[in-house]
Amino acid sequence: MDREQAYALMTEHTPSESLRRHMLNVEAAMRWYAQHWGEDEETYAVTGLLHDFDYEGHPEEHPMWGVDFLRKHTDTPQEVLDAIMGHATYTGTPRVTLLARTLFAVDELTGLVQAAALIRPDRDVRQVELNSLKKRFRNRAFAAGVNREEVEQGARELGVELDAHLANVLAAMREMTPERTP
Repeated sequence: MDREQAYALMTEHTPSESLRRHMLNVEAAMRWYAQHWGEDEETYAVTGLLHDFDYEGHPEEHPMWGVDFLRKHTDTPQEVLDAIMGHATYTGTPRVTLLARTLFAVDELTGLVQAAALIRPDRDVRQVELNSLKKRFRNRAFAAGVNREEVEQGARELGVELDAHLANVLAAMREMTPERTP
């Protein structure tokens, strides 16, 4: 599956603009890390775009429903399916690949970065400073739905210091186009 197909599938199954934005943010962070490590950018991008595509339609079955759908109806590689399963800790799926560890590490953190941008008067992620993001991370009342323990665990699993991980994901989201589409 290529990025264009993944984007079409994501938009078909995801009516919410905020969830679409989340998946685009995760895609940007995944691309950044793929470039950083010299991994396949398209695979990382597709994984980011598809990781929550089933959430609105099947929240109680997420991500199992989505992985089953992808397995039956697309040519999505097994490593992408495993990464999608592994991003949800409650599935018990081990994150054995760099792809899976990266998805887990960036998923929650993109929500914090987005929230930090939305409280700015200009709502522009490019204006979010790392020091401000670090303060927001420590303030558990801010973006309370972001699981800080998973963000920390994700950075550990990647072998990246937390501050560097915050900086990496912020850089990725700053670099993305305002609305990346096929």
